[in-house]
Amino acid sequence: MSTVLVQNIGDRKTATESTTSLGSHDIPPLGIPKQEKQRFWFQRAKDFDNDAIATQPSVFDDPKTAEQYQPLDDWENLHRFDPKARWTWAEENAIVRKIDWRICLWACIMFMALELDRANISQALTDNFLVDLGLTTNDYNLGNTVFKLAFLCAELPSQLVSKWMGPDRWIPAQMVIWSIVAGGQFWLNGRTSFLATRALLGIIQGGFIPDVILYLSYFYKHHELSIRLGFFWTMMSVADIISALLGAGLLHMRGVLNYSGWRWLFLLEAIITLIVGLFSFLLMPAGPCQTASWYRGKNGWFSPREETIIVNRVIREDPSKSGMHNRQPITPKLLWKCLKDFDLWPLYILGLTFQIPAVPEQQYLTLSLRQMKFDTFTSNLLSIPYTVIHIITMLGVTYAAEAFRELTFVALVGQFWILPFLIYLNVADTSTASRWVIWAVTTLLLGYPNAHPVQVGWNSRNSNTVRSRTVSAACYNMFCQAGGIIASNIYRADDAPLYRRGNRQLLGILCMNVVLYLLTKVYYVLRNKYRDTKWNAMTAEEKLTYLSTTTDEGNKRLDFRFQH
Repeated sequence: MSTVLVQNIGDRKTATESTTSLGSHDIPPLGIPKQEKQRFWFQRAKDFDNDAIATQPSVFDDPKTAEQYQPLDDWENLHRFDPKARWTWAEENAIVRKIDWRICLWACIMFMALELDRANISQALTDNFLVDLGLTTNDYNLGNTVFKLAFLCAELPSQLVSKWMGPDRWIPAQMVIWSIVAGGQFWLNGRTSFLATRALLGIIQGGFIPDVILYLSYFYKHHELSIRLGFFWTMMSVADIISALLGAGLLHMRGVLNYSGWRWLFLLEAIITLIVGLFSFLLMPAGPCQTASWYRGKNGWFSPREETIIVNRVIREDPSKSGMHNRQPITPKLLWKCLKDFDLWPLYILGLTFQIPAVPEQQYLTLSLRQMKFDTFTSNLLSIPYTVIHIITMLGVTYAAEAFRELTFVALVGQFWILPFLIYLNVADTSTASRWVIWAVTTLLLGYPNAHPVQVGWNSRNSNTVRSRTVSAACYNMFCQAGGIIASNIYRADDAPLYRRGNRQLLGILCMNVVLYLLTKVYYVLRNKYRDTKWNAMTAEEKLTYLSTTTDEGNKRLDFRFQH
């Protein structure tokens, strides 16, 4: 938890292994705080008691501090907010599993649909896509740049629309619209139509990812969200595998009705997305207490007891999640306040650069395999192994960050993974090396443990308000897309086919990334020390006065500590 609880005020005892309440006779017993450290099943002791109280201490247990964190009157879950609610670990674990199946699983399926429509161009490349449309590799780079630039520009507006309409309405609408555009690629006829559809897809798909992240934050605690985001991005890799398999099959349709295989690929995969989008209108409730409907049942997915547990376990960990209604728009003033939040900019900068060392190799993989004389079918199948490795390493690094409670150094592992393979590409004569050696090196490089889920969760934690989380999720993803634009222009036609200059640039950026991670760690450590000094210098009465009178919000509050 990032918020410093006001403890020992008025000589109250805080919850420890020997005390199960906060010293008030009318407060029901609380769970033992150490249980919260046993976040995953493999961390639990043999004597772990599923029937023990799971409710953790929070600011709502002390009347003096509870008043300062009271949810807003128009918060959609207010009727389930109960500071005295208690539940067991068995109940909480059952609820989390239910949320996983009802909410997170469909979010993953939607993400897979997104990936099918934005990544299938890699499969199209193996079916003479560039030749059929009279394009060069520089045109292909430009198409990727246009897509990412449009995606970037749409991130923040889409997030603001989502916050106004509600992600349960906006996300399905996005999917239906972009599936129509994606299907329209069946009729591409040259450079202009290629660039136009790339731009339209970027505009419509932009904002989807931060929209879903904000939506999932309504249901999960911080450490739970990080792990689910790991699975969320894992589904992107699963979609890449499915896309490769579908591509290997659908591209054999070349000649059907005298059309190229890549045209059928775009059209049929767009139909899949359209179906998922239509079902999303039915399978995305507005929030944990708004699941009742004619298609989800008149009583909804969760009982009143389950809704109480969902709402209170989340709000006890992060009281800021009750700061806005889920359909409350963000005003220009609030938007500007979020954008100038300098404490989140270290994470934005990391988002800009951390994936660049691996992106060019990924974008050119299938094209390079075709240039190494692998046929269309084999090229698509050879793009699968790195994705499998990537799934395993990304989930591993996401679990490690939460299990060891270390974000910066765990996220840094991916850069050191890539380093030896980039060095090889810089020093080896790849023009004479075995094509299988080049494939193996590239596969291992692309299988690096991507810290994206860790950093998205990191950004969410350090935002500390719904409005800031809404904007910062979009800003972080915008910087990631900007990094993709940079990466899309590192491998150039005049540097082909060995891309010596490009590989040197990637190596330099990787070394810069190591420095940036270390500087980010130092920055947040120093910020926390500064606040500790000011906070600990206050008396108990001064702390209460600060909580009741401060105009500081979100991560600017003195009782907030940055995660790192």
